[in-house]
Amino acid sequence: MISVIFDLDGTLVDSEPNYYESGRRTLARHGVPDFTWEQHSRFIGIGTLETLEILRERYGIQAPVEQLLAEQNAVYLELARTATEVFPEMRKFVERLHAEGVPMAVASGSSREAIDAVLVGTGLDSLLTTVVSAEEVAHGKPAPDVFLEAARRLGAEPAECVVVEDAAPGALAARAAGMGCVAVPYVVQSADDAAFAGAGLLFRGGQREFTADAAHDWLTARLAR
Repeated sequence: MISVIFDLDGTLVDSEPNYYESGRRTLARHGVPDFTWEQHSRFIGIGTLETLEILRERYGIQAPVEQLLAEQNAVYLELARTATEVFPEMRKFVERLHAEGVPMAVASGSSREAIDAVLVGTGLDSLLTTVVSAEEVAHGKPAPDVFLEAARRLGAEPAECVVVEDAAPGALAARAAGMGCVAVPYVVQSADDAAFAGAGLLFRGGQREFTADAAHDWLTARLAR
């Protein structure tokens, strides 16, 4: 039996606009008024805490990182509950795996509160009940900790798991965990990143190319080996 572990942000749901907006508002409050989407996109796949640590140092922000994180999370949660879109083919994929009894988990760099808000707000909480936040492990992606913990909670060996990811740090974490990887780059220009070279299945065009049928066929073939 294969177990499937999903990244959340940028993979299952298009939450990046919410992360950008919450980060932009937080930085503006602390004297950085011109944080752009292009700047934000360089941090896609990296946890919010790690991102804020880098930005705090870069811009010389005096407030402690814990305060910045609390401020950004408050804005993000407000947006997440009401304005998060599930990628349609991803929802179809999750529903199909759920119907077949495939063990699934979510493993994300987001806070547990943020993950729960998104899952409840999108209705995915009834399908994905095993959840691991990077807050619950020692190291975030690209370290493998969050995926290894998800496998442990599913009662699965790492080699029996396949990770679905949109970002290079997550693809590297999957490889470090000894797991297979289905890569669906959120930033399609990153498809040539060496991190995706080890993916068992790469949708170079990102979400516009991804289909539930293609991913399911690949999983079926992998299980048959």
